[in-house]
Amino acid sequence: MKKLRAFNFFMLFLVILLGTEQSVYAKKMYRWVDDQGRVFFSDQVPPDQIKHKREALSESIRVLDVVEAAKSKEQIELEKRLQKLRREQQKLIEKQRTHDKVLLSTFRSLDDMEMALKGKLQALDAQRKVAEGNKLRLEKQLQQQLHKAARYERENRKVPKNLVKAIADSRQQLKLLDAEISRHLEKRKQAEKEFKMDIARFKYLTQSKTADMDKLIDRVAERQSAKELGLYICESKKRCDKAWQISRLFVKMYSTTKLDIDTDRLIMSDTPHNDLDLSLSVSKLKLDKQREQIFLDIRCKRSTIGMELCISPKVKQIRQSFNDFIEQRLPR
Repeated sequence: MKKLRAFNFFMLFLVILLGTEQSVYAKKMYRWVDDQGRVFFSDQVPPDQIKHKREALSESIRVLDVVEAAKSKEQIELEKRLQKLRREQQKLIEKQRTHDKVLLSTFRSLDDMEMALKGKLQALDAQRKVAEGNKLRLEKQLQQQLHKAARYERENRKVPKNLVKAIADSRQQLKLLDAEISRHLEKRKQAEKEFKMDIARFKYLTQSKTADMDKLIDRVAERQSAKELGLYICESKKRCDKAWQISRLFVKMYSTTKLDIDTDRLIMSDTPHNDLDLSLSVSKLKLDKQREQIFLDIRCKRSTIGMELCISPKVKQIRQSFNDFIEQRLPR
């Protein structure tokens, strides 16, 4: 009998306990905001609303849990591109770091670099002059061939086939020589540009008062990769907050679609609608414990023309201007 009473008491306690738990869970509420900015409270989240960020509230309106908003297809694709961009950034940093170390070990002074540049330009000029000399000789040869052909025509005689072929060959060789001379001029221009960049870096590295040269090289390589890829490295939270506001201006200036997402971590314009649309976004990501990076991403329509636009000089120029755009507008 005592065992039966004890069992009944245990079952009653279990029922009360379960009932209490159910009443607690029944009072659990959810709060979320829809696309129109309307705030909802309910003990159940409708299927068409689960994509939104929501908070689970206790009976005392204390936040128990937070479920982040479901990521859109565009955001998932953006994350993949940012991962790829980060890998590319590390490759560029390592390449630049190696280049600068070789630079410091190869040259002792700016005069050494100026002499090296002069020597390289002279070598390229000599190669171009050889091609230009060949062109002059070939032009004289072509003029003689044309005069000979004209004499045949004045005498009402048919121009020999071998002369016709020789004229065509001379003209073709002249086109090739013109292309070769253009390549030499482009090489000279590129060599001068690269040397000037090297001279600027060498001057900065050797005249800096920083004792730790490895850290200085890393910082220079980091900045170079940032400008190349279209990202801004924040040195402090205060500057990063200001840079974020400037980034919003950049997105609005160059996007041809309207702004779609605007949060404290992501600013994104709408999906490209036509072949010439540019959709820009900026994302704030951790670089290390103290610093953050603002990444620029540019999307084009998934079409032949759209993909060509995304790799065009125009888009490259937009990407490479991002860093300077921010720097020029930040207070000194």
